[in-house]
Amino acid sequence: MERSCELALEVGLPGIAFTEHAEWNVVHEGQHSVDIAGYLDAVERCRGKFKNLRILSGVELGEPHWFPQETAEVLSAGPLDQVLGSIHCIRMGGELLDASQFRDRADLDFPAAVREYFRETLAMVESGQPFETLAHIDYPKRYWRDGLPPYREKDYEEQIRAILSAAARTGRVLEVNTTRGSILCPDLEVVRWWREAGGQAISFGSDAHQPEKVAANFAVAMQMVESAGFKPSAEPTALWRR
Repeated sequence: MERSCELALEVGLPGIAFTEHAEWNVVHEGQHSVDIAGYLDAVERCRGKFKNLRILSGVELGEPHWFPQETAEVLSAGPLDQVLGSIHCIRMGGELLDASQFRDRADLDFPAAVREYFRETLAMVESGQPFETLAHIDYPKRYWRDGLPPYREKDYEEQIRAILSAAARTGRVLEVNTTRGSILCPDLEVVRWWREAGGQAISFGSDAHQPEKVAANFAVAMQMVESAGFKPSAEPTALWRR
């Protein structure tokens, strides 16, 4: 975390948010939910060391509608500046799958798995779970299988628009995730749909996981969001709004 703060200052960021994962679906070795008390202690240490950087606390809730009790326990443990909701896993064919595993399963009906991913995302948004920001709405496209026709938003437009409408109706924020500098999740077309759905605000996340990826590809993401009709605030760490 300290190295991430150092690099944030080096690239000129006014602030940084650490939205640590709270995951209860153990799909990968070493995956676990955040130690929220230890995490908040680490945030306070960074705040004490980096006085010229606004450091926000936060959590990314994985499938919170599947784990309401665990979600409530994490959120009650201390004050958090940002709360994200995300889908990583789906249930398909009696099996739990993370979208990062889709491309490794030769027997998987990939488009059907993506449709199930969007169905689960809508269920999460409509569940009433207390998260503000919808993270990486089209997460599966990170792991698109070679040899398939390219990912196209229009192939899933009806489902994506339903998610965006529900998110706008419930006052959520849409995250534009730069996926550590590789691709934008979502891309321009979906951000335009977000505006059409009545979405009011956009946040940016690099999903860094490593300090050197902090704010990777933010310049491109900001240009894209502005072209879709959202503007920065006078306060540099605030959300972009229409």
